[in-house]
Amino acid sequence: MSIFEIIMLICFGSAWPFAIAKSYRSRSNGGKSLFFLIIIVIGYIMGIMHKVFYNFDAVVYLYLFNGLMVGVDIGLYLRNRRIGREQNYAV
Repeated sequence: MSIFEIIMLICFGSAWPFAIAKSYRSRSNGGKSLFFLIIIVIGYIMGIMHKVFYNFDAVVYLYLFNGLMVGVDIGLYLRNRRIGREQNYAV
């Protein structure tokens, strides 16, 4: 278990609740990129795979939690895109 890996995941993970709250409240995707979010999820999945296959320890739960938060943000991105399209049709 690496303290540096733990700190990195905590730092990255601490930003996601704010991004999720902003996406939820704003109901728009301004400044968001689905491609970027998917790249981040892939990175977390690769971290999980490394832990599972080579160095399993409790840090895998930080990867899972962060991946879950990015998944929520992706869900909000898709919801906000749908809302944006519905608003454009209503105009």
